[in-house]
Amino acid sequence: MADLKLGKLPDRTPVKLAVTITPALQAALQTYATIYSETYGVEEPIAELVPAMLASFLDSDRSFVRERDARQRGQK
Repeated sequence: MADLKLGKLPDRTPVKLAVTITPALQAALQTYATIYSETYGVEEPIAELVPAMLASFLDSDRSFVRERDARQRGQK
């Protein structure tokens, strides 16, 4: 077997998740989408922005990343 630099890609099958949000959060997300569009010149639906926002939030939570990594290494 070849020793490729790129490992096997992870499962990328989308998972649908339904959530209920407050009107204030909906308004904030709409404002974010508007600012995003003005910044990048591309209109993206909120449904496309939210997964990226959640991933960014989780990646920036140092305690979560440490705990997740420890669990993946079998230390918990």
